[in-house]
Amino acid sequence: MTASDTMKAVVLEPSGRLADAVLPRPVPGPRDLLVRVQAVSVNPVDTKQQPGDAPRVLGWDVAGVVEAVGPECRLFRPGDEVYYAGDITRPGGFSEYHVVDERIVGRKPKRLSFAEAAALPLTSLTAWEGMFERLGLDTDDNQGRPILIIGAAGGVGSIATQLARRAGLTVIGTASRPESRAWVLHHGAHHVIDHTKAFLPQLQALGFPAVDTIFCLNVVHPHWDAMMDALAPLGKVCTILPPFAPVDFRKLFDKSATWCTEAMFARPKHRFDMEAQHRILTRLAEFVDKGEIRSTLREHFGLITAANLEKAFAQIQSGRTIGKLVLESFA
Repeated sequence: MTASDTMKAVVLEPSGRLADAVLPRPVPGPRDLLVRVQAVSVNPVDTKQQPGDAPRVLGWDVAGVVEAVGPECRLFRPGDEVYYAGDITRPGGFSEYHVVDERIVGRKPKRLSFAEAAALPLTSLTAWEGMFERLGLDTDDNQGRPILIIGAAGGVGSIATQLARRAGLTVIGTASRPESRAWVLHHGAHHVIDHTKAFLPQLQALGFPAVDTIFCLNVVHPHWDAMMDALAPLGKVCTILPPFAPVDFRKLFDKSATWCTEAMFARPKHRFDMEAQHRILTRLAEFVDKGEIRSTLREHFGLITAANLEKAFAQIQSGRTIGKLVLESFA
């Protein structure tokens, strides 16, 4: 095997440790792009992956340049700059080269660097699908309708707040620390409340007797009762995690309310309506290039190495991450 047939990568070993490795360069399938990876970002999903019997490449947020295309590709050509979240059922992007189905890829926003762009795909798709598809909100004109975003300072919350503000919603974000509260306000929230306290009294103090739309980006069960108290009759709640402890569904039933879930990887995993993610990322790039949405990059962890990824994983696992963490280039 020659040097042109291999690539640098970071793998999750069977021992559970991250390690630098050299792997065979992947070959694109019929609808795949071969992407030369320029930057990646780290998400909680990376830190939750379990080791297997063989080394595994993680990483599902990539910005890079198309190196080659499969014979059935029609959306991209070599040289295109792209960004995407990828498919959790396939190897991730902590590698010099990565293959991805073109139907879940968008052209990188022109005004962003690769590092800034890598911060956006997974969280933006989650926010967009959760708010505009699951909760049924309008993408452009919601006439001041209030939305409560629980966990607004995190990766998804940082972009959800911007998209909600742009869509004409009155954004009430939650944050529990001065620095996270400042981040939420900086990204467009009209109001910030503390998610370690009861929601309803804080909402009422702001003039909201209840809210009919809640987007929960934190662990569900600690906030369930507070959400049910704050939710208006016939309201909707969308969560991006399942409850990890029992919750009282009678409270939901009592208000004839709706609970829905958002799983960003569902489209590529089950291979349905995949090109919708291409369209979402394309539209998001338009918003960015118009100056309506900014990158949520907050910390740059340097080169893509096992040691730097270990540090980024530890930051994610601390539960105190604000915005997105990014790594860029291989040595």
